[in-house]
Amino acid sequence: MKKILRPAILFVVAFTIICGVIYTGVVTGIANLCFNHQANGSIIEVDGVKYGSELLGQYFKDDSHMWGRAMNVSTTSFVNYDGKTLMYAGPSNTSPASDDYGKLIKERVAKIKAANPDMGDTKVPVDLVTCFGSGLDPDISVAAANYQVKRLAKANNMSEQQIKDIIKKCTNEPFLGVIGERTVNVLKVNLMIDNILK
Repeated sequence: MKKILRPAILFVVAFTIICGVIYTGVVTGIANLCFNHQANGSIIEVDGVKYGSELLGQYFKDDSHMWGRAMNVSTTSFVNYDGKTLMYAGPSNTSPASDDYGKLIKERVAKIKAANPDMGDTKVPVDLVTCFGSGLDPDISVAAANYQVKRLAKANNMSEQQIKDIIKKCTNEPFLGVIGERTVNVLKVNLMIDNILK
């Protein structure tokens, strides 16, 4: 029994070292060497200040900033080590076929229209009133970004063209020009509006 058990233990130890330590270390090292920004969370940092990840949506609802996708925000879910309550956003389990979902969408459409009165009867882009699966999508469609141009220009004493130029700079093109859609990173737009990001 001992003759069988010893090779089995050695195999498990060797396998753990190779796959759990060496492989992980090599992959992490290559990622940090070749894709340092992405491997470390794609954090937007300006002058030593970290403003957030370009991969995670943030909650903006004031007139002077671009709004992202709808978020189910909670300030009662998580507490940090110091006992401070942290904001959390996540997906909803509400069925699109339910009456509650229809009511929620109508409320969101009314809120978007009220915040952007200059758009009149222009149809509200769907991604401004629906959540992404994770609840933390950092991007919106170009149509959703353009829908907010007039409000942003007025609130920031900028021309509409200045806002459009910022949106253009923060637009992600489809992969290889054909895979996916053109999207706009909301955090980058807001940091450029605030003159933090150039």
